[in-house]
Amino acid sequence: MIDLRSERIHLRPIQPSDASRIFTYRSDPEIYKYQLWRPNSIEEVNEFIKNGIVTEPNIPNTWFQLAICIHEPNELIGDCGIHFLERETDQIEFGITLDKNYQGYGYASQALKMLFTYIFISLHKHRIVASVDPRNIPSIKLLERMKMRKEAYFKESIKSNDQWVDDIVYAILDREWKPA
Repeated sequence: MIDLRSERIHLRPIQPSDASRIFTYRSDPEIYKYQLWRPNSIEEVNEFIKNGIVTEPNIPNTWFQLAICIHEPNELIGDCGIHFLERETDQIEFGITLDKNYQGYGYASQALKMLFTYIFISLHKHRIVASVDPRNIPSIKLLERMKMRKEAYFKESIKSNDQWVDDIVYAILDREWKPA
């Protein structure tokens, strides 16, 4: 079982008992305004955990979702997912969501440092990509702190909440990653 740890947080696979906590922050309009998945009920989160994510990494065309937990108190504060792309076995996409009450404290940066190190060192991946709405300035700043580079800007390429929105793609290569 994966359990990645730093001084303040740890990442572990999401469990069914996490559903209520995930629903609390994922159903917040401030959190989901730039995301495609917006759970309307705890049942949707339970279904997502049961059928939408895998329990082992590296399976093509799946998402491997990890809970972001602070040590004291032992509390789930967000989640990050690794999307193992169907055709690109050496390239992955990731996403991260953090409860608004825990944003601005460095938890997302710390989680991504552990996640990137795991992806490049343990899983031996070549490239990590992220897709972000250009209006989501805090996420863009986070990706740039991770030394990811902006590679593409797509006009109205994703339909979100019945509107076509722009999309920016950021990426980093294994040889560019410098674990702290």
